[in-house]
Amino acid sequence: MGKIIAISNQKGGVGKTTTSVNLACSLASLGKKVCLIDIDYQANATTNLGINRSNLKASSADIFMNKKKAKEIIIHVDRVNIDLIPAKFDLSNVEEKLLQDDDKNYVLSNALEEIRYQYDYFIIDCPPSLGLMTTNALMAADSVLIPVQCEFLAMDGLTQLLNTIRYIQKKQKINNRDLVIEGVLLTMLDTRSNIGYEIISEVKTYFREKVFKTIIPRNVKVAVSSSYGLPVTEYSPKSKGSQSYRNLAKEVVENNEEY
Repeated sequence: MGKIIAISNQKGGVGKTTTSVNLACSLASLGKKVCLIDIDYQANATTNLGINRSNLKASSADIFMNKKKAKEIIIHVDRVNIDLIPAKFDLSNVEEKLLQDDDKNYVLSNALEEIRYQYDYFIIDCPPSLGLMTTNALMAADSVLIPVQCEFLAMDGLTQLLNTIRYIQKKQKINNRDLVIEGVLLTMLDTRSNIGYEIISEVKTYFREKVFKTIIPRNVKVAVSSSYGLPVTEYSPKSKGSQSYRNLAKEVVENNEEY
């Protein structure tokens, strides 16, 4: 049964989508069967994989608004050998529709149940908010990976996310499930600045063993790769950013060997 990992932080610009895409592709390069799920209304994960959104016949919004089956929406991205449930801008209309649904917190969870056994890992790219879309992702997930940038005010807003995680944990216990923190990923480390190392110390003091050993450096290749519709692992395989995401994937697999 595939493990579902939600990549979440309501603070924007922390490397959430970049992490989702590159972790998914790096897991695939390790021989894992991976499905990336884009539920961010900006649809950047979809674009980052070189998918033309205007050509899509269906998107993740159809799961929420039209109750389409996940297997009807999945497309295969040959270049990186992962499956994708893509997103379009129509996701921005979903939350209002969900408010009228009695099962509003479980739509994604229900949709993924029928394909759980087809994959080793599901990676969900969440929107930069703690609304109904993120709640759906966390209700569906087994764990949450939290990207935190190594910059000023990095911890700002994390209390709200952790409160949301605790709320989800209480709700999940009804179904004998338990959302855990997969790990905290430090991103965008500028090795020329002392502030980055101060943030690392602060985050490790707070989250302790939950902090990944891998730290993602600030890297030009990572920033540029998305404009070419490629993950950095494909755009610049030997770059520090690419090597870091591959190391992260190895760490995730090692942590889940007994899952």
